[in-house]
Amino acid sequence: MRLATLENGTRDGELAIVHRDGLRFASARSIAPNLQRALDDWHSTEPLLRALDVEVQAERVELTQLDFAQVKAPLPRASEWVDGSAYINHIILVRKARNAEPPKTLRTDPLVYQGGSSDLLGARANIELVNPEWGLDFEAEIGVILTDTPIGTSAEKAHEFIKLVVILNDVTLRNLVPAELEKGFGFFTSKPATAFAPFAVTPDELGEAWRGGRLHRRLRSTLNGTLVGDPEAGPEMFFSFHELIAHITKTRRFGAGTILGSGTVSNEDRERGISCLAERRMIETIEQGKPSTPFMKEGDRISIEMLDEHGRSIFGTIDQVVARAGG
Repeated sequence: MRLATLENGTRDGELAIVHRDGLRFASARSIAPNLQRALDDWHSTEPLLRALDVEVQAERVELTQLDFAQVKAPLPRASEWVDGSAYINHIILVRKARNAEPPKTLRTDPLVYQGGSSDLLGARANIELVNPEWGLDFEAEIGVILTDTPIGTSAEKAHEFIKLVVILNDVTLRNLVPAELEKGFGFFTSKPATAFAPFAVTPDELGEAWRGGRLHRRLRSTLNGTLVGDPEAGPEMFFSFHELIAHITKTRRFGAGTILGSGTVSNEDRERGISCLAERRMIETIEQGKPSTPFMKEGDRISIEMLDEHGRSIFGTIDQVVARAGG
């Protein structure tokens, strides 16, 4: 089952079920007005949504053509947005880029930060560039959306609380990061609004690609029409989503509608390319002594998507253009 949130003049949008062609939908507002309301009572709403999904796929209900400019983030505002960094290769490279050592707990304790969740962007929203000197970078990631998740959830039980899977662009302003981290209080202004692909997908829709709390598909990033990254998302995710959930619930519970990110997808095999410019710049520094790839500028376009075994887009495509803030 694939769900989308459509613009309807409200903050939270209107919940819709998407046909397998990825181009048509039927409204699900008779079941829940928006995705947050559905997640708040998932035990009751999921069976009704799945029943409607059967009708949608059989084309026994009226279907409407999707206008992707009117598709919001699945959760335009979320209970919480918690991002991990589960790909060790990425951690090592970006730490080198700012002359910092990887944490001593690199392989024992996941890295996470808590991002802003009141303004989550749709897949066609511009990336607002306030100052080019801040080093604008994209970050292609996978995320999961949780229902109410209790304190002390074990990795073995974590799968019970993952209800939807998404992909996202967790934008970073690289040149603001070092000064913020020196304060010892984490990211803040260096992490602007995050954008999400059009569809949130139930894990069963992913088939065998979803196993062990990891999504075993390639995540493609295309910058200005050139494929720059096509890494495998599954094998090198050191901490699975199950382990990330066990980590974040160590001291508190999380409410329905919490989004948990994987961190930037990254492979050691450089032939697979990159999911952020910081990695390419670090590789250039290692090989050439200094970076030559610039950060993103006004007019640049980044597209992020994941294809199934038949070459069809699973989540729809993130397709964002960098635009001057307020322009």
